[in-house]
Amino acid sequence: MKKTMILCVAFLVSVLHLQAATELTLQDVTGGKFRTETLSAVTPLADGESYAQISSDGSKIVQYSYKTGQQTGVLFDLNNTQGERIGRFDGYVLSPDGKRMLIQTQTERVYRRSFKAVYYIYNIATRKLERLSDYGPQQTPIWSPDGTQIAFVRDNNIFLVKLLYGNAESQVTQDGKFNEVINGIPDWVYEEEFGYNSAMTFNADGTMICWVRFDESKVKTYSLQMFRGMRPAIEANATYPGAYSYKYPKAGETNSTVAAFSYDIKSHQTRRLEVPLDADGYMPRIKTTGDASKILIYTMNRHQDELNIYAVNPRSTVSQLLIKESVSKYIQESVLSNTIITDNHILLPSDRDGYMQLYLYGANGQLQKRLTNGAFDVTAVYGFDEATQTAYYQAAAKNAMNREVYAANAKGKVTCLTQKDGWNSAIFSKSFKYFVHTWSDANTPQVFALCDNSGRTLKTLVDNKNVRELLAASQLPQKEMFTFTTGEGVKLNGWMVKPSNFDASKKYPVIMFQYSGPGSQQVVNSWSIGSMGQGGLFDQYLTQQGFIVACVDGRGTGGRGADFEKCIYLHMGDLESKDQVETALYLGSLPYVDKDNIGIWGWSFGGFNTLMSMSEGRPVFKAGVAVAPPTDWRFYDTVYTERYMRTPQENADGYDTNPTVRAKNLHGALLICHGLADDNVHPQNTFEYTEALVQADKDFKMNIYTNRNHSIYGGNTRMHLLRQIVNFFEKELK
Repeated sequence: MKKTMILCVAFLVSVLHLQAATELTLQDVTGGKFRTETLSAVTPLADGESYAQISSDGSKIVQYSYKTGQQTGVLFDLNNTQGERIGRFDGYVLSPDGKRMLIQTQTERVYRRSFKAVYYIYNIATRKLERLSDYGPQQTPIWSPDGTQIAFVRDNNIFLVKLLYGNAESQVTQDGKFNEVINGIPDWVYEEEFGYNSAMTFNADGTMICWVRFDESKVKTYSLQMFRGMRPAIEANATYPGAYSYKYPKAGETNSTVAAFSYDIKSHQTRRLEVPLDADGYMPRIKTTGDASKILIYTMNRHQDELNIYAVNPRSTVSQLLIKESVSKYIQESVLSNTIITDNHILLPSDRDGYMQLYLYGANGQLQKRLTNGAFDVTAVYGFDEATQTAYYQAAAKNAMNREVYAANAKGKVTCLTQKDGWNSAIFSKSFKYFVHTWSDANTPQVFALCDNSGRTLKTLVDNKNVRELLAASQLPQKEMFTFTTGEGVKLNGWMVKPSNFDASKKYPVIMFQYSGPGSQQVVNSWSIGSMGQGGLFDQYLTQQGFIVACVDGRGTGGRGADFEKCIYLHMGDLESKDQVETALYLGSLPYVDKDNIGIWGWSFGGFNTLMSMSEGRPVFKAGVAVAPPTDWRFYDTVYTERYMRTPQENADGYDTNPTVRAKNLHGALLICHGLADDNVHPQNTFEYTEALVQADKDFKMNIYTNRNHSIYGGNTRMHLLRQIVNFFEKELK
């Protein structure tokens, strides 16, 4: 009798527990119910002891102590300014001396990294706020080293504002023109594929401005048809559609012609800098140094397997080669963003020996030391402390799925500053005595803390306790990591999410998500995990509908060294699709998987590889969804495509390994989705591919999103898109 009562009580508790669980909705996924708190626009201050960030309500820029985490001042307050008044702001740029800042307002996105905004100059001591310019929005404003001048770009030309002369504004270049010449900011393909949005700098004493000029007049134009649409509506297109036409160099076609220039602020003299460059070469960075007679300019050949760093005198225009970096197949784009320039050193990441490691050069370009040494990839570089000769960086040293923060000094000592498994990253103080530490894992939202440079936690700033409680109430299933070996003997990493009421005696349909692009990773022990981020919230929603969701990083993805990433060279899509088919075969062998009901989906490169995998030849996928997919690399841009494929003229066979050529082999039900204003992967890809499907007599479904770009959002758009994906798999896999 007592045993029966215990069982009844246990059953009742179990029922109440299940009743307490909160079902996810798609609105939860797209509406931000589980949005985590972050630290906004953290900027280390010049004193080395403080940092600034935007307050949680977006009204202030607040100064904090690294040592205590306590607020030590308010640098800017929307409601306490002299002169101009503004209702809101979007960002800020501190002057080098910390006395002023530029306040960014009325931001208007251009492409992925570029935007126009109306900037204001703010004097921290006097609280005076005044417009940077009265003549229209600005792009990428930069401070002179002494904080008395600001250069910015408007309408493809460079302008200069002198604060000591009543904010007098002058025009530095005159030849800028939309779709013809750009001064000081990169063109579309440089911005997208070299990962930056400013191509100008002051020299060290602020007497000269140096920049890269892009002549895109011979680059071919692509036009996106624009309609009236809704949210927002473009009334000018109410009856007849309009068009947005811009320069987009497709693989094998003509790029912008680039050159570097300097402008002497006192004499108003403009000089072309003599930097050696192939006729079809790239100039992906221009950097200042601590020496007024020296700026650094990076160049690359079109194949992108050679990087040169030149020291250039902006007055004499003479250049000197400091570093020539040559590696097999291609130089990863991350090398550009992770190279650190100090007064006395250049810290260069390189995978020349098989893994991305750090090499320390003197300012004269002489290699001094290899700072890291191991069978792992350095994945981010935070800086180099000249005082202690120590480099601070992030690496995948334990395994490909985790990240740690390390310090390595010139004597060979390496220290791990973060002990917890998961995804660790850092923002270091100017003095390198402290850092803001961000940690998460696949099942835990981000925790932000202050640490000293030994890794000791000084104070937790944000722990996202409220989100953790919401997640606990929803009783969402945990992500499980796994590995398996393919039929070709390749060991692959993956994650899986099962329904919360999972029963191993049943068989479940499976939805595979993947991205698969070169150097990317989806199988990570991080809160960014999952098809739509947020700790895999959309994937967990799919498990509530009765699916198992799985993801595997195949060959070509990152975190596992150069050989694993670069084995796809010249034949993108071949090995990547084989590995997804192998994944489906492996999953189908598991006793709780219904091998006849496996689907696959992905976005962008993931959409491409969805189509490749569904037409690989082995009919393992019953259904698939491709969102914004490239379908023929001849339609994609020069820099990205040729990095991995060379040109179509050199590698026709590699380019013919594509979904359009394989259309006749498509197996399984297909939904394809695309935004009509996608400036990245043009709708041309979907239109040409679906025509190939029609001629091959293959059925498919297609959703088109009016006036939406590559991210397909705005108004109700994202909700609608995700619902189509869910409904499609519900129909086809059950």
